[in-house]
Amino acid sequence: MKKLLSYTRAAIDKYGMISDGDKIAVGVSGGKDSLALLTALAKIRSFYPYKFDIAAVTLDYRFNGEKGDFSKIKAYCDGLGVNYFVKETNLWQLIFEQRKEKNPCSLCAKMRRGILHDTAKELGCNKVALGHHLDDAAETFIMNLFNGGRVACFSPVSYLSNKGLYLIRPLIFLTENDISNISKRLDLPVVKSKCPADKATERQSVKELILRLENDYPQLRRKIIGAMQADNISQWGLCKNNEQKF
Repeated sequence: MKKLLSYTRAAIDKYGMISDGDKIAVGVSGGKDSLALLTALAKIRSFYPYKFDIAAVTLDYRFNGEKGDFSKIKAYCDGLGVNYFVKETNLWQLIFEQRKEKNPCSLCAKMRRGILHDTAKELGCNKVALGHHLDDAAETFIMNLFNGGRVACFSPVSYLSNKGLYLIRPLIFLTENDISNISKRLDLPVVKSKCPADKATERQSVKELILRLENDYPQLRRKIIGAMQADNISQWGLCKNNEQKF
């Protein structure tokens, strides 16, 4: 727990992710990353110098036309003192039955983001917290480079002018292995994904590529993050003297 809280707070402080009076929608997929994020923000909320509130939001894809069972997450949120909301969607039906997408991840991600952002606005939130970690950032950098020839990544903090929302990613200093270990120690109520494309994506292939490369180039993921910070790629540069506050 100590590592989860210290690394999460370090990211929050470095990039000015939280301001006084914020109401933050935490996207909770049911996976270990989003549950670790929810746990960290719920705990930090009690001692952080700025007062903020959080709401947990899960999108129900209704796989195979059936409602998902998120009762364990609801009970966990109750224990944390966090309001929990489940938003029903028709994503499974639209993507897998109607459109029969062979490569569904891109369309699904776009639609998922739109629904989450709209739900956050409905709940009166001004920020959305996402569970992306250090590995996700390194993988996104490589995917952009290999596929689009772009030196870019998602930003630690970004603003959606069309929605009036900020997106924050407080777990970016934690590796996936860190979060896996934390999830096991805390016995987080992980809900296994029923998505037919789970673990069969391009991101998974890039993840495996980076792990193989680290046999010859140790700490490659952290070196990618360090390079993005040094050259301020996609706003990963350090916030000097807290001059950049969101």
